Amino acid sequence: MSEECLFLPSTSESSSSLLSEISNASTRAFVLAFTVGSFGAFAFGCIIGYSAPTQSSIMKDLNLSIADYSLFGSILTVGLILGALICGKLTDLVGRVYTIWITNILFIIGWCAIAFAKGVWLLDLGRLLQGISVGISSYLGPVYITEIAPRNLRGAASSMAQLFAGVGISVFYAFGAVVSWRNLAIVGSIPSLMVLPLLFFIPESPRWLAKVGREKEVEAVLLSLRGAKADVSDEATEILEYTEHVKQQQDIDGRDFFKLLQRKYAFSLTIGVVLIALPQLGGLNGYSFYTDTIFTSTGVSSDFGFISTSVVQMLGGILGTVLIDVSGRRMLLLVSQAGMFLGCLATAISYFLQENRCWETGTPILALISVMVYFGSYGLGMGAIPWIIASEIYPVDVKGAAGTMCNLVSSISSLLVAYSFNLLLQWSSTGTFLIFSAVSGLGFVFIAKLVPETKGKSLEEIQSLLTNFRTQDSTIF
Repeated sequence: MSEECLFLPSTSESSSSLLSEISNASTRAFVLAFTVGSFGAFAFGCIIGYSAPTQSSIMKDLNLSIADYSLFGSILTVGLILGALICGKLTDLVGRVYTIWITNILFIIGWCAIAFAKGVWLLDLGRLLQGISVGISSYLGPVYITEIAPRNLRGAASSMAQLFAGVGISVFYAFGAVVSWRNLAIVGSIPSLMVLPLLFFIPESPRWLAKVGREKEVEAVLLSLRGAKADVSDEATEILEYTEHVKQQQDIDGRDFFKLLQRKYAFSLTIGVVLIALPQLGGLNGYSFYTDTIFTSTGVSSDFGFISTSVVQMLGGILGTVLIDVSGRRMLLLVSQAGMFLGCLATAISYFLQENRCWETGTPILALISVMVYFGSYGLGMGAIPWIIASEIYPVDVKGAAGTMCNLVSSISSLLVAYSFNLLLQWSSTGTFLIFSAVSGLGFVFIAKLVPETKGKSLEEIQSLLTNFRTQDSTIF
């Protein structure tokens, strides 16, 4: 690749190109496929947003103890791990679209189990099924969208899809204040019910079709996605040639899961795994699941805090969607990670001031601002971009295994933080958020030193560069 292709274009040229790509990509097939891919993130947001506003009413109606409700909250992460273990194999075996069918059916069953629960076992079963669905769709959604989107729109489309997770959280925070927990669970099933009819009209991923030997369908699917008058011959040829190259390598290297652990994939695997784990180990689940605890313990009004942080996270996500294909992935990751570091540090300072009874009138304000900075920064980049990059950097022959690995690491990290958060708070509230800020700071250094820019490159170009990174010029980073 020439050196010129590795430099970023000017902002005005990028904006013009982005608008042109949006116009060209507005075919019915692409819009429907993007909508379906986005609903997985929205459903995930609804699930995350459900537990905080319903805690007291569920415990009262079903006579649950704190331990019972803690199990209800944390069993989601057990489901995430189970979903992560099967997501790669499932999406490779039956395809992206059929896997979307499976996840949405599981979403519906999970919500119905919660809505009609008379005891704790059905409540937990519903949450477990939701976790399995999220564990599969967390990787499936970004992969499907990146595989169908044009290269210059891929980042914006993937980021916008992940933005719907924040929308789902905000919607359920708002609805939770006025709707009973059973009715809120029924509302949660509506997005998946709306998606099911659309699944009859969306195309399969052209890259998956090429992978399973259905080469004749690749160009037809690309024409439906790009428009009947579009010239897709070069794109189809690139996909087919790269897939054929990968198949030849499979004959040499084998096809099992452990192929992912070969040295040539070490760099890609490290980037994907670390980026996916960073938000979790940086305290995301602590902030998300126990936001009410943070607000209450620092004297902030929970209702005002929930609304404020939801709005800020959505605004951050919108800004990230607009900028991702203009400024690039790497710059947004750096800004986002720096903001999460400052948010954790400010939360730690607010607890420190409260514990030492210093600046008592300003401590709640500092705590609220710190949480808003954390969630706003998360929405700007770290919420969506790690999954976008993870869906971009792996060749098709190891994409399923890599998806399983990344998803598994995310789920385990999420479980560790969700389980240990309350214990850490009992040990030291200040120390807890200092640990999270330290992880975020190390994450910033990792991104600055090792994460490459993938904006403006085809998936095949990215995967080729990273797989052979030792032989490439340092300008690719």
